[in-house]
Amino acid sequence: MCRMSDQTPEPSGRLLVSGCDVLRVPPEGECEILPAHDIVVVDGAIEDVRPAGDPAAVPGADVVDGRGLLAVPGLVNAHTHSPMVLMRGAAEDVTVEGWFNDRVWPMESNLTPDDVRAGALLACAEMIRSGVTTFADHYFFAERIADAVAETGLRADIAPTYFSSGGAAALEGTVKFAEAWHGGAGGRVTVSLGPHAPYTVHDDDLRTLAGHARRLGLRMHIHAAENLEQTRAGLERRGITPIRMLHETGVLEAGALIAHGCGIVEEDLPLLAEYAATTAVACCPKVYLKHALSPLTPVRELLDAGVTVAVGTDGAAGHNTLDVWEALRLLALTQKQAVGDATWMTVSDTLRLAMRGGARALGLHDRIGALEPGMRADIVLVDQSGPHCRPLHDPRAALVYSTRASDVRTVVVDGRVLMRDGRLLTVDEPALLAEAEARVARVLDTSHGRAVQHYDP
Repeated sequence: MCRMSDQTPEPSGRLLVSGCDVLRVPPEGECEILPAHDIVVVDGAIEDVRPAGDPAAVPGADVVDGRGLLAVPGLVNAHTHSPMVLMRGAAEDVTVEGWFNDRVWPMESNLTPDDVRAGALLACAEMIRSGVTTFADHYFFAERIADAVAETGLRADIAPTYFSSGGAAALEGTVKFAEAWHGGAGGRVTVSLGPHAPYTVHDDDLRTLAGHARRLGLRMHIHAAENLEQTRAGLERRGITPIRMLHETGVLEAGALIAHGCGIVEEDLPLLAEYAATTAVACCPKVYLKHALSPLTPVRELLDAGVTVAVGTDGAAGHNTLDVWEALRLLALTQKQAVGDATWMTVSDTLRLAMRGGARALGLHDRIGALEPGMRADIVLVDQSGPHCRPLHDPRAALVYSTRASDVRTVVVDGRVLMRDGRLLTVDEPALLAEAEARVARVLDTSHGRAVQHYDP
């Protein structure tokens, strides 16, 4: 079913991306462009980034011609639900409550493991095409998502969604998945534990999962303080905010990737700062705009507290695409508007959030997020020759404000070329699209009245 990996040779061990400009993303300060450089890759890692020379100087290497292109670190989608591409455009112009209760959670009750695999494969294809090399997923039937990642060659941190309504068997299955898959696919699959949210997971279950996370050396990926309504509900019912709940149940101590965080308030910031070394917040601005939610993720306050912020798309049922270029652009624009400061969220800061910030949010900052010797070779070649990028006064600004997913030409993950000159090498795209289309009518049927959960924050 839609397999091409058997037809695509594994990397020879040496790869040369020759003659490209290279985006350097430092931990702090301005990003810069290194003109006309070679990137030398050996056994999946970057060995050198040096001025362009004779390709013959790297004998036996697979040579990717990067002349006229800009090499950037692979984008990181720091929060998504990849199989939800099957529901793209099927829940529009509704309230948050209607989105969950009338559309998405009823549709999700229809999903089979094979549906999830087909959706995950389609999502992987979309992300490869747009230059996303790593994503943080949070969904059901996590084994099938892991299979899709292994097959397509992407990198992912996968959190199996857990609701307390699933009971002890579901909790045990979550832990078993983590034990089986963490470090899988040659290290390209890592696992986080994935309690859905404080309003759908009991405190005791949060404590239990936090204990397993500490035992296994894993992080946790959880929706929390998604909007101010949830924070107010927590204060009214229990006298504490959702972030305080994460603290009291040990989730922050274990290390947490918090999805959204638009309801994070001032009293939460000292708590988050206490765990800043292992805590991150994924901001997905498009879904907040679509659902008319205010305020947005308090990015400036979180960064000032030392908390990592990364860019995500959420699922395509809300965001419609898995395009991180679009997400990072909206993040920059909405943050400038939110704080009333046109000099805030600079081009360099925005790129850093989407690359180094995403890597740190997933606990992968020692492996990805920059094109430097010793890092894994997750490389994206972007063509900025189109009229929407020209005249090209500043390639960095063009990346944030002009670049489209369709400008991505070649994608390398772990030293393996997954897309070359716009041609996907690990996905049979026509067969995959046909299969996805054949599944959607059944997935979208909500006439049965079932739902996986009820939204009541």
